[in-house]
Amino acid sequence: MTLALLLPGFAPNLYDLGAMLRADRVILQDVESWSRKSRVHRAKIRTAQGTQWINIPIRTADKKKPIREVRIDQEEDWVTPILRALRYNYRNSIYYDFYEPEIRADFESGRDYTYLLPFIEYIRGRLFRFMEVDIQEEYASELDFYSSDPDELARHQNANTLYQEYDARHYQRQAEQFSTPHIEHPTYHQHFEGFEPGCCILDVLFQFGPECFRILASLRD
Repeated sequence: MTLALLLPGFAPNLYDLGAMLRADRVILQDVESWSRKSRVHRAKIRTAQGTQWINIPIRTADKKKPIREVRIDQEEDWVTPILRALRYNYRNSIYYDFYEPEIRADFESGRDYTYLLPFIEYIRGRLFRFMEVDIQEEYASELDFYSSDPDELARHQNANTLYQEYDARHYQRQAEQFSTPHIEHPTYHQHFEGFEPGCCILDVLFQFGPECFRILASLRD
């Protein structure tokens, strides 16, 4: 059995999406401490200069709490900068205008959330739906048994292969039996010259729209 052990990021990149698509089970570690270095609250997008991060601010008092207990800092207008960054960098993408009204409404709804995790679950689900991705995810907080030791958790789940979050050694405890899925990051046409890997799935969605299945097929192989 192949287990993917990831943090619940609101817009995963293709490395993590590939791990999820190849796993038999996907467990999201919502009980682990939030880290500013993680991709739980932020996502990388393509820009003319290379890449930049869009992010959801976290209340200062919550920065050492488990992810499921972290609150959004709603005293800061974080929605406008995200929407501005998406519009500025993707307005010329093929499918930006097609998805923009719904994605704008989805992010604007984030102003009504107190806790980060429910909003992540919502926006992540919406993006997966746009891409027609069906991934069954489980939260660590809902398991009968959970251990922060990834090797112990994998043994308990009878997993002989364990995938963890891509390039997460600075914020996710690394397992001894950690395996890297043999994923060759697909190279595709981006709206700026050159190619930057590691962008979040918004980059793919705005470029490919209903044709996202072409990228997803390469991740499953």
